[in-house]
Amino acid sequence: MRWNTLTEWLAWQEGLHPKRIDLRLERLQSVWQALGPPALHGPVITVGGTNGKGSTVTYIDACSRAAGLRTGLYTSPHLLRYNERVRIDGEEATDQALCQAFDRIDQARGEISLTYFEFGTLAALELFSRAQVELILLEVGLGGRLDAVNLLDADIAIVTSIGRDHMAWLGEDPNQIAFEKAGIFRPGRPAIIGSREPPPRLRGQAEAIAAQVHQLGWEFDWELAGTEGEQQTWHWRHVDGAELLNLPLPALTGQVQLDNASAALCALRLLALEQRVAWPMGDAHLRAGLSAARLPGRFQRIPGALSWIFDVAHNQDAARVLAENLRELEIAGHVHLVFAVFEDKEAEAIAAILAPVVDFWYLAEPPGKRAMPVETLAAKVIAATGTDPMMCDDLSEAFQLAETCASGDDLILVTGSFMTVEAAVHYCGPAAASAAIASKAPV
Repeated sequence: MRWNTLTEWLAWQEGLHPKRIDLRLERLQSVWQALGPPALHGPVITVGGTNGKGSTVTYIDACSRAAGLRTGLYTSPHLLRYNERVRIDGEEATDQALCQAFDRIDQARGEISLTYFEFGTLAALELFSRAQVELILLEVGLGGRLDAVNLLDADIAIVTSIGRDHMAWLGEDPNQIAFEKAGIFRPGRPAIIGSREPPPRLRGQAEAIAAQVHQLGWEFDWELAGTEGEQQTWHWRHVDGAELLNLPLPALTGQVQLDNASAALCALRLLALEQRVAWPMGDAHLRAGLSAARLPGRFQRIPGALSWIFDVAHNQDAARVLAENLRELEIAGHVHLVFAVFEDKEAEAIAAILAPVVDFWYLAEPPGKRAMPVETLAAKVIAATGTDPMMCDDLSEAFQLAETCASGDDLILVTGSFMTVEAAVHYCGPAAASAAIASKAPV
């Protein structure tokens, strides 16, 4: 074995390929074939989109595991540990399992170099094969058409939303972005669109390849219903007559989560109709899964003397959802925002969206080479808001300053990137770290 620890393997992978992101599938396909390829025992659901893909794939996983299905879940990026990216039946892959998978891939690749993400994708698929999972759930890393997870032909593909992010790779035109994300759709197979008004090319591309299109607001939809006890409920319906009534609200916060949960339910419904698995899922399993699903860093409230909320929002659409969620809270005190982003993000636009719900700004740089310099970030925040933000040497100082200035009914909000939230989890200690572990769906 080339390396003995997961840390060593990951550090080596980061420098192996000349490009950090290389959106081509030829190298990956060659290594996949050299691996066997491993036999996969269950249907594949691939989920892409600018925002909401992590939530959607988490709902599918939680509902499926509540029904007793053995799932393989691959997501990115991770929040605290690389192992979070690969889960089998809800449990993170061990360091040993990942190292062994990396070694098998390293031996199979010969002289072909792979990116960090490509190594991870192949490792996940290899481990899912060995575990004989009954359902394979893949979250797209970037785009879709040329993303590593598109190595497999999805039995069902979902695109949750289309927005501005990763423009250096996907472009700025919404229809071009839609074309890239629609690349996970397959002819004759279900293509689920989880937004009501996506760029026209998204549905157009699905129809052009004769995929089975199911779009939120067209073929399926949701509506708020009454209450059961003190709990708000909702209905889900499909044009084929299927309906699920008085469902519990998803555990994740915000009305947009009903869009994501609806897309997940549509996928589960279609998978059952396709009879690709011996399907044991009933209404009780769906309810249990929706209630149990957790995703760290998505409007995540941290218990303590002061109120903290962590959110990994790092583009305009995610910032809009975050701002709306804050308005729904009706916070009595002030909102103190710790904000740190990477250099390729639209910081000024994000700041303008958050400005109406933020009182005080604390700026820093997230860890890593791609961080936006705090001076640059400050200039963008000033331009967007007209406020005078506090510039900090690092995130730890920003957290300390926000904590010192906040009191009573105030809220400390942390957002801008996964690494910004990761730093906040470490700063807040064991309670935050425990809250950042996704709950396991009941069986």
